[in-house]
Amino acid sequence: MAATSCFSPSSTFSKLISTPNRSSNPTFLPLLRRANSVSSSFGLIPLRLSDGSQSSVNHIIKNAITIDSPITSSSKNQNGTLSSTKPTILVSEKLGNAGLELLKQFGNVDCSYDLSQAELCSKISQCDALIVRSGTKVTREVFEAAQGRLKVVGRAGVGIDNVDLQAATEFGCLVVNAPTANTIAAAEHGIALLSAMARNIAQADASVKAGKWQRNKYVGVSLVGKTIAVMGFGKVGSEVARRAKGLGMHVIAHDPYAPADRARAIGADLVSFEQAIATADFISLHMPLTPNTSKLFNDETFGKMKKGVRIINVARGGVIDEDALVRALDSGAVAQAALDVFTEEPPPKDSKLVQHENVIVTPHLGASTKEAQEGVAIEIAEAVIGALQGELSSTAVNAPMVPPDVLSELAPYVVLAEKLGRIAVQLVAGSGIKSVKVVYQTPRAPHDLDTRLLRAMITKGIIEPISNSFINLVNADYVAKEKGLRISEEKLLNDSPPESTPVHSIQVQIANVQSKFDSALSEKGSEISIEGKVKDGIPMLTCIGSFDVDVSLEGNIILCRQVDQPGIVGRVGTLLGERNVNVSFMSVGRTIQREKAIMAIGVDEEPDKDTLKKIGEVPAVEELVFLKL
Repeated sequence: MAATSCFSPSSTFSKLISTPNRSSNPTFLPLLRRANSVSSSFGLIPLRLSDGSQSSVNHIIKNAITIDSPITSSSKNQNGTLSSTKPTILVSEKLGNAGLELLKQFGNVDCSYDLSQAELCSKISQCDALIVRSGTKVTREVFEAAQGRLKVVGRAGVGIDNVDLQAATEFGCLVVNAPTANTIAAAEHGIALLSAMARNIAQADASVKAGKWQRNKYVGVSLVGKTIAVMGFGKVGSEVARRAKGLGMHVIAHDPYAPADRARAIGADLVSFEQAIATADFISLHMPLTPNTSKLFNDETFGKMKKGVRIINVARGGVIDEDALVRALDSGAVAQAALDVFTEEPPPKDSKLVQHENVIVTPHLGASTKEAQEGVAIEIAEAVIGALQGELSSTAVNAPMVPPDVLSELAPYVVLAEKLGRIAVQLVAGSGIKSVKVVYQTPRAPHDLDTRLLRAMITKGIIEPISNSFINLVNADYVAKEKGLRISEEKLLNDSPPESTPVHSIQVQIANVQSKFDSALSEKGSEISIEGKVKDGIPMLTCIGSFDVDVSLEGNIILCRQVDQPGIVGRVGTLLGERNVNVSFMSVGRTIQREKAIMAIGVDEEPDKDTLKKIGEVPAVEELVFLKL
């Protein structure tokens, strides 16, 4: 039983990273972590390997993904002695003190606010990380000016439309955000605007303060029994829905990614976009700003709404065509609007929308509570510190988002996946790699095995040895696309108990290429084929072509195909010993006794060309290849 899928980095990768991990339950974990305990704030997941050793999934993945950003490095000071240097973290907008304290314990923090684009570009080449809110534009020019040093951009909040993700990905820079800490604050602000708009609170307040008493002018509308459409049913949207139900409102929602069972649990009905806008009395926007949602609410959309609808926006200003909204307000198609966000922030002082008598506005206050500000600061500080330590953040927005339980389970296979990719590409003679097939033997149903991280690591292993630029999980798929590399996956059902292991074996096949080592070709002779497993927590190479082997994937490996006869192991070992090359293991796999065999030799050092030549001249040795892992 097999499930086959094709992976195109240009499309599938963007789908993996563009949809945030959504939960109907708010979490305030960042607020509960101690700001003075950096070591406890990284969320390390303890992992007991089957050999009994204690490790952590983050440590394993850090070694595997190598984001190339050490915590400290050594340099010589004026006295000529070594001193430890810390990473430099530029904070370009105000951040809560708890987050700043975490950052200061880890690196050198430069708080420089209100930088112009020119000033930001001037400073960025000296920075390893940049933390922004919504006011700083992190453009392609910023990444170019960083000259490869910038490793991570942290957005203290949810939206990342002020960061050029394409450029970040091309330059191998991880982008992380803080999607959970301000969830409740944003939802509460949405409800506050809803109530204030319905009862004309802002206008009545201004009227009384102007010395007027106009009770008849500011008669409002009741919320109970009215229908509210929540457009975007993620973290904030679902919390708004929960609170709207408490006000006695009928809640409908539109979100192509929202699970129906979560909507039902809250008491909301998932409907189509057209049905939502056509039947709602109130429309609350909670969608991200993307090319598909930019100015989604325009003249045409407003024309399809129930006359007299009221609109709340605490998401992104760009999802509304503001000129069209003014026209809808003037015509009465939209009765009122309550806005916390705008296309341009701050909006122009003479903005017709801001000055409209049926509009109430706030200056982007959705996340502006004391509790949320501290929570966001801690959450983004932890994400940035983790990224600088080489950890794969669960809040990364331009890298595969993998839940912690999946990271823990797949940790040993991450190492195996990358090393299989490295071996496979070194077996290719010349260039011309166009397609790679990955076959997973698994006891689980295809939809129960999340292979995104494994696929990314195989991609990294294949690309990095043949690329001039450094490859990490952020830019691996982009570079693969640029090189025209297509990766397909197949999952074959294995009869092992599902609870024993998530992956029984991983096979990497590269078709339509010549091989440096003919024995690595499959029985069909048209593709390089290697296979590996994790045994006792250790990644092992278990099959090369049609030969079964048992090779630990550490150090370097010499592969020899030979005539299966006595004395070969001793002769090859002697040649290596004479050149002071230490052998860590030897393994021999064969098809039929006394015919052909493959000898795999683990070596600590790289043998020189003369030593490899002498091994190849041993009469029984028919071919050999040296592999660096």
